[in-house]
Amino acid sequence: MAELTVQNLGGIVVNVAQGQTVLGALHLAGLDWMHACGAKGRCTTCRMIVVEGAENLAPDTAPETRFRENGRLKPNERLTCQAQLTGPVTVRVPNQTKLPHLSYSG
Repeated sequence: MAELTVQNLGGIVVNVAQGQTVLGALHLAGLDWMHACGAKGRCTTCRMIVVEGAENLAPDTAPETRFRENGRLKPNERLTCQAQLTGPVTVRVPNQTKLPHLSYSG
């Protein structure tokens, strides 16, 4: 099990099981996270900004590679519906995909 820390959601820590996507772990923990395509890797609304621990993420999936190649996913961003952890990772929710009913910090 690996830990995901979301800096701008009060530093909340979510356990991510091996083989589980970040989005799956967030939802299992009862946290809302923007995702428009139903977690199928067809959009970028579920992206997260990786602050620390990028080396603890599994390699990009085909959808992530496609979005990177067409400029829709920055080098420090990953899709929560695709990304899996191998160790601790710290992320932030991008301003563009913050949900209005949640309180975000700095």
